[in-house]
Amino acid sequence: MSGPALLVGTAGHVDHGKTALLRALTGIDCDRLPEEKRRGITLDLGFAHLEREGVEIGFVDVPGHERFLDNALAGLGGIRLLLLVVAADEGVRPQTREHLEIADLLGIPRALVVLTKLDAAGDELADLVELEVAELLAPTRFRGAEVLRTSSVTGRGIDGLAARLLDCARAAAPAESAAAPARLPIDRAFLLPGRGLVVTGTLAAGAVAAGDELEQLPAGRRARVRAVHVHGRARDAAAAGSRTALQVAGLELGEVERGDELVAPGRFLSSRRLLARLRWLPEAPALEGRSELRVHLFAAERVAVARPLAPERIEPGAEGLVELRLAQPLVAARGDRLIVRRLSPAATLGGGEVLDPRFRRPRGPALVAALAALGGGDDDALGFWIDQAAEAGAAAGELARRLGRAPAEVERRLAALAAAGRLLAGPDGSGGRLYFSPARLAALEKRARALLDDYFGRDRLAAGMPRAEAARRLLPRRAAALADFHLGWLAERRVLELDGGEIRLPGRRPELTGAESGLAATILEVYEQAGLEAPSPAEVARTLAAKPEIVDGLVRYLVGRKRLLRLPAGLVLSVAAVDRMVATLRAAGVERFTVADFKERFGLTRKWAIPLLEHLDSTGVTRRVGDQRHLRPPRIEAGQNEA
Repeated sequence: MSGPALLVGTAGHVDHGKTALLRALTGIDCDRLPEEKRRGITLDLGFAHLEREGVEIGFVDVPGHERFLDNALAGLGGIRLLLLVVAADEGVRPQTREHLEIADLLGIPRALVVLTKLDAAGDELADLVELEVAELLAPTRFRGAEVLRTSSVTGRGIDGLAARLLDCARAAAPAESAAAPARLPIDRAFLLPGRGLVVTGTLAAGAVAAGDELEQLPAGRRARVRAVHVHGRARDAAAAGSRTALQVAGLELGEVERGDELVAPGRFLSSRRLLARLRWLPEAPALEGRSELRVHLFAAERVAVARPLAPERIEPGAEGLVELRLAQPLVAARGDRLIVRRLSPAATLGGGEVLDPRFRRPRGPALVAALAALGGGDDDALGFWIDQAAEAGAAAGELARRLGRAPAEVERRLAALAAAGRLLAGPDGSGGRLYFSPARLAALEKRARALLDDYFGRDRLAAGMPRAEAARRLLPRRAAALADFHLGWLAERRVLELDGGEIRLPGRRPELTGAESGLAATILEVYEQAGLEAPSPAEVARTLAAKPEIVDGLVRYLVGRKRLLRLPAGLVLSVAAVDRMVATLRAAGVERFTVADFKERFGLTRKWAIPLLEHLDSTGVTRRVGDQRHLRPPRIEAGQNEA
């Protein structure tokens, strides 16, 4: 079936004829359980379908009794049209009201009202019930919904209802979720002899085909789709909005629960902390402080602690932003609809939509800005999440999981925001892109200026700051791998200059005073005369009767000018002395040598020999092969003749 399709959900009070209506429409009895047939009422979800004139309509029949409302909620997520069933001989009853409130809170796009049992009531009484229904619908999104009159006993109005449903299916716009990654909330799981494990649900987003690999969340297990059925018939694939049964391999029946989801791998996340915008029902008590309640999202049902944030007390009939901390994780994405109910006695309190499926509540004034951003449009939410990522940045794939969208779609949106100057883009180090908050990078720039001013203020003679030290002090650990990007960005902003392993201030060149120049020359002379076993800066200070801090500064200055060399162990040598040592090795025709050979040739202790050899390795003078060093040929400098 490739024509128009529509998923319809029934709602209404117990014994108002929902199941009988669907039997008359489709010829299918939705009461599949022996207990349902014995008692004559629906206890769990039932399913039927109607195919006519190239149109396919699926039906989810939900229990009407208040004791089984949790089962009803598992089936209402994902339907596109509500069939509100009201018995003409009884009129609006308590579950009529509660089911309608739930459908309104879930944002179901459209509704039809069906008055049943016309054979037991007659048109005069039906007129009064129709007025009652119109009054009931007035404050909801379904105000003015069309009312049709039927009798499942006589068949009155059944053909007209079927024709109207076919019209609704043809007119229905494709669900926005059709292009999203595959997502199947599971409402049933069972073993089929000879087939193995079968799971069913309403495909909330995307498409699923035989052979697809899916991820079971929250558990994180992988499963492979062996076969796809829609309304009991084998299909190559199922599309968003279809009642779908998947025969899967890789999972055991005991590993699957109602409320689990099978999703495209890596495209959705499970969480125990949500931010939601909730509308509180007029008859519900005010929500304040911390309250325990039950959350229903698609087929999942979880106990949660709710804390209203803005405002801090939600009055009956009002709405607000609420933090929900769940006892167990569930799958959620921004925009998902949910219902909240009181634990005991059970009653629907309100419902709304998820704004952030992995909410981390900021402290203090930052909370106000966070709620404003998350309560706005998707672009505002993207900006907030990227700001939360700080210097580590955020990738389109990560953000797509929070939105429940395809990464390519989110990447296009992020690129547009970057082009508009609302975000900054940079490489992630593996060929992809990361996005950064301009405010976070502006704060990084401010910190960098302060750090460098302090560093060079404390050490007037320092030629540069070690690059690794600057990165460590400027960036949090989770952003350490992005040091090259951030330092490069700061260099583009003329905050600093990059010079190999050092960072310099643009235009700054340390200058010595006359007295410092003389002392620096003396220090250099001491080191050049000392050769390969030179004194420490502290020993030089004592010999010259100079202040240690001044000698330290001048040693750093001479290191920066490449007149002195500081070895990894903190030992200091004259560059000229090291050059003479290398020249001696080359003049002697040495090609390879051990540490012992090196120590003996130059009369060195291990304290000096090992750091020196590591320096020669790091600068390419030697190459370590096992226990030996091989002396490399001298490099030809640019412009030097090879002859």
